[in-house]
Amino acid sequence: MTRIATYHRVSTDDQSLERQRDATSTYVQDRLDAPLDSIEFYEDKSTGRNTDRQGYIDLMADVENGSVDVVVVKSVSRIARSIRDLDRTVERVVDESNVELHIINEGFEILPDDSDPFQSAMLRLLGVFAQLEAEMAQQRAKEGIAVRQKEEKYSHGPAPLGYEKDEGHLVEGPHYDEVVAVLNDVVSENLSKRKAADQLDTTRTTIRASINDRPELYGLA
Repeated sequence: MTRIATYHRVSTDDQSLERQRDATSTYVQDRLDAPLDSIEFYEDKSTGRNTDRQGYIDLMADVENGSVDVVVVKSVSRIARSIRDLDRTVERVVDESNVELHIINEGFEILPDDSDPFQSAMLRLLGVFAQLEAEMAQQRAKEGIAVRQKEEKYSHGPAPLGYEKDEGHLVEGPHYDEVVAVLNDVVSENLSKRKAADQLDTTRTTIRASINDRPELYGLA
């Protein structure tokens, strides 16, 4: 029986992996014609900025010791958010371990000894866009902070969601990354404002204001 590994990742503990599990399980059954009991799940609730994630580490270990024949992920951004990490993942999975890599959303089926130059170029391009998106979001947030620092209300009023004040200056709070991930899910219509408010222990009004009135603080503008 073909040994299949599916990898799923979300950015915070409060986010659900269910959509990704459903997508990869359906793909395994419909496209690979394999039973669900052939799947081994590997999962992380962690940022994708690097590969220092336990689920990813376990997956790569099993790939490299010959325990896996096929790896399935929902999208490029779930497994890597930089071109360097994406290149290295493909190299370790496909080139060095002779394991197939299937990326559902982008329609890639990367097979050992498959030297399709168009597919390789497109995959690298997607990796570049994933990295660019992450870097631009960080830059927009930094610029947004600089602009907001000049506004009188942030010298005296409460800090925005996910932020703290340090001697009158806005700084990212300990849960900033979680806030950004949740707001992105709302904007992408993967999460309702009510559920977002519950996850962040705030109100729907605050969620709405964060997205509509100050998106630059979260890299959304």
